[in-house]
Amino acid sequence: MSAPAPGQHGGDRHDAGPDVRDAAGPGAGDLGAAGERDVPGSGVRDAAGSGGSGRARVVGLVFDVADPDAAHAVAEAVGEIDIVFGNAVMRVGPQDEPRAIIDEYTQVNNFGTTRLLRAFGARVRPGGRMLIVASSLGTLRHLAPVLHGRFDGLGSLDEVDAATARWRDEVADGRAQAMAWPGFVNIPSKIAQVAAVRAVAAARRDILVAAVCPGMINTPTSGLWWDVRDAASPAQAAEALLDLALGEIDPAHHGELVRFGQVVPWK
Repeated sequence: MSAPAPGQHGGDRHDAGPDVRDAAGPGAGDLGAAGERDVPGSGVRDAAGSGGSGRARVVGLVFDVADPDAAHAVAEAVGEIDIVFGNAVMRVGPQDEPRAIIDEYTQVNNFGTTRLLRAFGARVRPGGRMLIVASSLGTLRHLAPVLHGRFDGLGSLDEVDAATARWRDEVADGRAQAMAWPGFVNIPSKIAQVAAVRAVAAARRDILVAAVCPGMINTPTSGLWWDVRDAASPAQAAEALLDLALGEIDPAHHGELVRFGQVVPWK
């Protein structure tokens, strides 16, 4: 499996630590934070139990976005919420065979994302934010025109899931190799994430729903694919995301992929 050169996509957030795949939390006041899978060495449980040092009450909840019921259960425990960050990602490297990893990959990256959007979408208070960490690879410009219709104009998360499952099955049984799909599975996966954001944004116009690309980050996963020695640290990359989460809402960002405050065109 090969990846584009860094200049082709402007970077991607592959992980938030060694293998942390999702985080969600509200804004001011009491803070309920949900961090995904407790992979050994990931520090998820340590982060969830740290409690923070500000005035807000921080409650750490660990859950697995690949579990079909986990996001809903956590959403019920948290209740209403102001800000949700979705950063579901499964680490893969150049040595991984797409047919071998595609099922778990989509369960985490894609169906994990749509589960999060379903579970928390109706619980975000008016004026809140629902942000999915994606990539500038997540546009139709990185997909062959013959395949644009697979993800363009999808009106619901069910339609996005169906499109994702169809692509997954084509990779799993080898048909994708004879089609126009890119060999780097991250590209269709990110496009599907942005398509999911666009579908939710059409239904919720009283909050900001957007996908966000934080640029190239110096993380272990990105280092499997690119030279990231000069890339931003996770803390540095988080600044643009926090600006989007806590600053004034720009209506132009709604339903779009945003990179450093600018909209990345869908097509």
